[in-house]
Amino acid sequence: MQRRVFLKKGLVGGGAVAAAVALPEATLAEGPIHWKMATTWPKNFPGLGTGANYLASLIEEMSGGRLKVKVYGDKELVGAFEVFDAVARGTVQMGHGAAYYWKGKHPATQFFASVPFGLTAQEMNSWLYHGGGLALWTELYEPFGLIPSPIGNTGVQMGGWFNKEIRSVADLQGLKMRIPGLGGEVLKRAGGTPVSLPGGEIFLALQSGAIDATEWVGPYNDLAFGLHKAAKFYYYPGWHEPGTTLEGLINKKAFEALPKDLQSIVLNACKVANQDMLADLTARNNDALAQLVQQSAHGKEGHGVRVLKFPDDVLKKLRTLSEEVVAEVATSDAISQKVYQSYKGFREKVAAWHVISEQAYLNARTL
Repeated sequence: MQRRVFLKKGLVGGGAVAAAVALPEATLAEGPIHWKMATTWPKNFPGLGTGANYLASLIEEMSGGRLKVKVYGDKELVGAFEVFDAVARGTVQMGHGAAYYWKGKHPATQFFASVPFGLTAQEMNSWLYHGGGLALWTELYEPFGLIPSPIGNTGVQMGGWFNKEIRSVADLQGLKMRIPGLGGEVLKRAGGTPVSLPGGEIFLALQSGAIDATEWVGPYNDLAFGLHKAAKFYYYPGWHEPGTTLEGLINKKAFEALPKDLQSIVLNACKVANQDMLADLTARNNDALAQLVQQSAHGKEGHGVRVLKFPDDVLKKLRTLSEEVVAEVATSDAISQKVYQSYKGFREKVAAWHVISEQAYLNARTL
């Protein structure tokens, strides 16, 4: 805005001032730059899909219309699990998803989405922005011609929807569950069968019995998918995803072709979107949870959902298995080891602080 006022005054006041102003490489006279963003979410899906829309609108607004980004949902251009390759090839300039979907590209990608019993949203942002995490993420994606950026966080997720009660570790035996990333490998170690499905296919798989359980995000997103119509046991806490970072993928060549100010706008828009998604979901989850479990105004049962806590012995077993799985990923190669050591070291440091800050306060608040 200040730049525009300055330009206006200069043009009115005389050509000398105007001539001294260096206009950006891409000016409005040349027309806007058009980008495409492919997402792993159904188009306009609450929270995640709308988060992609918000990011696109931010970029256009902050650039004064010089950079316009059109958002495509799952299967509109490419399938959910094809987004990484589409951005790497330059078919689209941006992607919006989650890094654990790309573990087939490199196992270390999973650290930049969520680690079971790992960092919370607040801690993830601290590690990425101020603990070296984003630099490692960038290094990991360099060979693919991609620039990553955090563009949202779900906070602590729910543990998932189940068609039976989980009373012990034995109940995980043979359980077919939609669960991505490292959490899926942990479930496999516990005797279950992890299934990889994009969000748009979860409901029918659960309803038909193709899977016995699924995790998705939290009450707001889960209600939007109608998962309560397919299963009635809703477990917490989300041990597998304590602070899931959503990922912005940017084609490096397309990014470097932008003027410097537009590059800065893209990256800073990602930061704003990253903060906004967590605030949005935090504001909406409680109302959605109440809608799932509370009675209606006429005294009739609402959706009949039973919200249950995983038994302590189940959580302890899953935590033990998680430590084993995560440590094994670190042995894959040198970059995996480097990411693991950074992540693990940061978690240990921040956990010590949070014992007497966040955790102590939350305990005190519930006395």
